[in-house]
Amino acid sequence: MKILVLAATLAVCVMPLHAKIVKKPVAYEHTGVTLEGLLVYDDEKVSPSSRAPGILVVHEWWGLNAFARGRAEALAKLGYVAFALDMYGKGVVTDDPKRAGELASQFYGKPLMADRARAGLDQLVKSGLADESKLAAIGFCFGGATCQALAYSGAPVSGIVSFHGSLIPLAPAAAPSLKAKILVLHGALDPFIKTEELQAFTRSLDEAKADYQFVSYSGAVHAFTNPQADKIAAATGLKGIGYHEPAARRSWAQMRAFFSELFPKPKS
Repeated sequence: MKILVLAATLAVCVMPLHAKIVKKPVAYEHTGVTLEGLLVYDDEKVSPSSRAPGILVVHEWWGLNAFARGRAEALAKLGYVAFALDMYGKGVVTDDPKRAGELASQFYGKPLMADRARAGLDQLVKSGLADESKLAAIGFCFGGATCQALAYSGAPVSGIVSFHGSLIPLAPAAAPSLKAKILVLHGALDPFIKTEELQAFTRSLDEAKADYQFVSYSGAVHAFTNPQADKIAAATGLKGIGYHEPAARRSWAQMRAFFSELFPKPKS
């Protein structure tokens, strides 16, 4: 009996460990800027012969940092193929609000915002792991606005999710191009979103008869999903941001329900 137990123990020890979650840096280029995103997936669930819905992840105005990478990994654990894109350039990340504002400002109100996001979406498709008929995008703060711009451009995404994002009204001329369903997850006490901005945003979607949901979380301010938001606020003096656990948890669950509607699993 002892020999059998020892043999079984040795067999377990020599068996190769197999990591389920794969993380692959992906270098690409857009308008002459060298970018590097991160492709994340579960290789026990996803392969070229068994493709899964693909989710594009768009970072906050800080750049492609640990938070955005972590969201991509969380999506991979749910069975999706996630690509955390890079909007700024390889290695361009900051914790300085002034610098972050400068980096983000080059995109607002310009076609570059949607075009750079589309470059990331193309990389997700080129992975060969994502079902091209089942694509979506999520974004945080600046990334939420970027997802809106991507949807308005007519990109082939079934839906987008904006977490505490800036709000971009849908221009009437862009309304015919909108194919995506929209989920906006908003902090009710977000000081960066004025009442008139919120009203202009929802009015534009109503006038376009867009398929959208707007969920407002009481007690939540800007950046409510980021566990590091309080530390960032203390270190930088940036007011109006903070982590809110109930809103973070509920908004992620709302996203999951949204994706279940977009990408229902076949009935057995």
